[in-house]
Amino acid sequence: MTDYTTVSIPKDLADRVEETIEGTSFSSTSDLVRFLLRSIVIEHQREGQLTEAQFAEIAEQLQDLGYLE
Repeated sequence: MTDYTTVSIPKDLADRVEETIEGTSFSSTSDLVRFLLRSIVIEHQREGQLTEAQFAEIAEQLQDLGYLE
């Protein structure tokens, strides 16, 4: 059995995520967050360490998608 923890995000962001995932393969905000975090972790493990530029690029992409302010 997998253990879980809770991550809090602002309600307005959660609402925007719910609107964004409508019609996608993501069934919940949690699904999307898991996908994004896995992607970042996999990239980090593949590269050995994320550079500031890589981190900034990821943050910019998330901001463009409306997940970061």
